[in-house]
Parts: sequence; C-alpha cells; structure tokens
Amino acid sequence: MRVHHLKPAEGSRKKKIRAARGEGGKRGKTAGRGTKGQKARNTTRVGFEGGQTPLHRRLPKMRGFKNPFRVEFDIVNIERLEKEFEAGDEISPETLRGKGLIPKGQRPVKILGQGEISKAVTVKVDAASASAAEKIRAAGGTVETSIEAARQARDELRTKRRKRPKAKTAEAPGAD
Repeated sequence: MRVHHLKPAEGSRKKKIRAARGEGGKRGKTAGRGTKGQKARNTTRVGFEGGQTPLHRRLPKMRGFKNPFRVEFDIVNIERLEKEFEAGDEISPETLRGKGLIPKGQRPVKILGQGEISKAVTVKVDAASASAAEKIRAAGGTVETSIEAARQARDELRTKRRKRPKAKTAEAPGAD
C-alpha cells in the first residue's frame, strides 16, 4: 500500500450543500427557505428576540449612581503625624501643607487611624476617623473637627424641632 492508495473512511467526508446555485435541482431558486417572509429574507438583527423585549432593554441602564454631593478628602494617617510632628504641636491643614503631607488645594483634610501615635498633639482638621480620634486622645492629645461641630449643630437643631409642640388644628363646625 502506498500513500496514493489511501482514502478517507466511507461516510466520513460529505459534500457541502451548495444552495441557491441556479434554478435546477432540489435547492435552487428559494434555496430551501420557502417563499417570502422574515425567515426567507434573513433580516433579524443581532439581539432580536422575536418581538419580545430584548435583554439589553430589560436590564437597567446603570448600576447605582454617582453622588453629586460626595466630599473628597485629602487623607493623612496618624503614623505620618508621629514621624513629622513633636509633642505639643498644633496640627492644621496649613501645617500639613507646609510639611508636604497633603497637596496644595482647597479639599478638606481627614485624619485616618493607620499606625500608632505616642505624642500628645492638638489636631484641628475637617474630619477624623473614630479610630484616629481614639488613638490621638489615648496619647493625651485633642481632636477638633469642623465636620463634628457641624454634626453637633445639626443634631441640636433636630432636637429643638422635635421639642416644639404641635399646633392644634381647629375642628370643622358641626363635626361631632
């Protein structure tokens, strides 16, 4: 047996069906698609589900939302305060900018609690995390935040509103 005697096994190689190649034969003219209609014309677009609302329209456009009132902070961890400042120093956004710990700009400053602090410092910033404030106070320092003051003022206002007695409504005449 030589290479030119080899043939594929019986039935393993089928001839490709050549539809729509002239009018004669079984698959001529309409090429097995029948007469007219959507299936004959092959005109459905990608994602078409036969008139059912397609998946890309059933799903919502976006997930969640972007809060337009979000406040972006410049952040500093207390481990940096430990390295850069001495005991008794007053830390403010201006001193932090002066030492290059935060970029120049007008964003509010927040102190975060990563690391440890052993020096008693006075921190006057816009915000501080609960863990940072706790660690600074444990070291003998103080924390003053403008956001905390704003929250206290808001809470006081809310308690005043709650304490205000409600006005009595006048009853309609003849209603017994």
